Amino acid sequence: MNILLVYPEMPDTFYAMKHMLRMSGKKAVYPPLGLMTVASLLPEDWSSKLVDLNVAPLKKKDLEWADFVFLSAMNVQENSVREIIELCKNSGVRIVAGGTLFTHEHERFPGIDVFVLNEAEITLPQFLEDLANDVIKPIYRSPEFAEITRSPVPSYDLVNIDDYLYSILQYSRGCPHKCDFCDVTTLYGRKPRIKKTSRIIEELNAIIDQGTVRLVLFADDNLIGNKRILKEELLPAIIAWRREKLPPFFFATQLTIDLADDDELISMMLDAGFRQIFIGVETPDEASLMGSGKKQNLRRDQLADIHKLHRSGFYVAGGFIVGFDTDTPSIFQRQAEFIQQSGIPLPIVNLLKAPPGTELYRRMEKEGRLKDLFAFSEAESNIRPVMHENLLQEGFEELMENIYHPRNSCQRLITFFSTYQYPRPFIKIPAKVTLRDLLLVGRVLILLGIKDPYRRYFWKLLFWLVAHNYKYLDMGLFYGIMMYQMHQTSLHLMRANANFRI
Repeated sequence: MNILLVYPEMPDTFYAMKHMLRMSGKKAVYPPLGLMTVASLLPEDWSSKLVDLNVAPLKKKDLEWADFVFLSAMNVQENSVREIIELCKNSGVRIVAGGTLFTHEHERFPGIDVFVLNEAEITLPQFLEDLANDVIKPIYRSPEFAEITRSPVPSYDLVNIDDYLYSILQYSRGCPHKCDFCDVTTLYGRKPRIKKTSRIIEELNAIIDQGTVRLVLFADDNLIGNKRILKEELLPAIIAWRREKLPPFFFATQLTIDLADDDELISMMLDAGFRQIFIGVETPDEASLMGSGKKQNLRRDQLADIHKLHRSGFYVAGGFIVGFDTDTPSIFQRQAEFIQQSGIPLPIVNLLKAPPGTELYRRMEKEGRLKDLFAFSEAESNIRPVMHENLLQEGFEELMENIYHPRNSCQRLITFFSTYQYPRPFIKIPAKVTLRDLLLVGRVLILLGIKDPYRRYFWKLLFWLVAHNYKYLDMGLFYGIMMYQMHQTSLHLMRANANFRI
């Protein structure tokens, strides 16, 4: 069989980083881990190609070559998915689809021939067996969770890592917490399932063999969901591996704010090379945290926790939400003040959404408060809010304009660099400046330092760093790019949403 694995295009959202990619010369943030894993589950004598539409277009000759198109997607990629379906139908090639977009909403995609839902480690072998026996069913699903110790090393060879900003792997699936707006527990369960440490080392070696990247994402729902095994097995092994291999990259991941409670874990993660961490802060309003089941963020000083993590050597990307039922009109100013005081370099603000399969979705459905809205961005919601909808949209617009304006981003970054302390390197990584690095610096200085109408804030940040913390100047350049990225994306989202005042 010839299998064409297709990953849909990401729209211009905060997570897509399209403006940063254009500046850096890269085409996408990270390769599609799900499809690379699926490719490794296919029979060895089959041929596979991977087309990431964020990197290259889907060509007619690729579709003519394929016996099947394997399609994986998230909700935000729905528009691209529908275009892919149309192209495949016109070419007469059958589609096998899986991923979070289809898990709870496959009935909305009649143009797809076969759905392989839930976790591919369980359902894909069932499809392959039926295909061999010529008795294919339209839907394959399983109520059980996969034993991911059997998950194969992803087929990293299917992509050109030079096209991507980061590389990617996954250590665990699932999260012990139960936030009502999050679909992680519905998709992957509350008991974290963990790969063997030896497999992670094998994947890290495969990433080194693939080429040079500066950051590798651990695409976990909550990396610290099982702290005991993390501290006893994975982190010591990665620390030893770093000492031997001296890799040129650090790690990013997603976890919960209670990392701040465990000094030993903080120290081990830093020694292992973790630097960028995404935390769902959500809101400073305790009533909203309680109402949404975000109990791990309650009864703590979140601002102090974030400052502690910055002082330790992490840089925090924070997720924030407005539109909870308990939110009042004061929430927009409270969020803006909290975000500025936190010094979080990368705050991502969303309107509350109810993903299918979540407790929030079921409650909104029962209350008749769901909108018929799909493929929504950070600036849209499928919920009819308690707050007057126009007031919520206007408040959200003001919040976006506030925190993403380069003036406030610059001041927030100064707050960050006033707090941040680069951790003493447990293992020194050899610094190597490439021609690509120098060209990037040149592009940044021209675009942000000369052409951008907000260039004075870029220079203000750099001059402040020269005067106070010159050793962070390279990080300042990076966050100057991110300052531009976040502002441009926020403007795009506001223009794209007809509810916003432009």
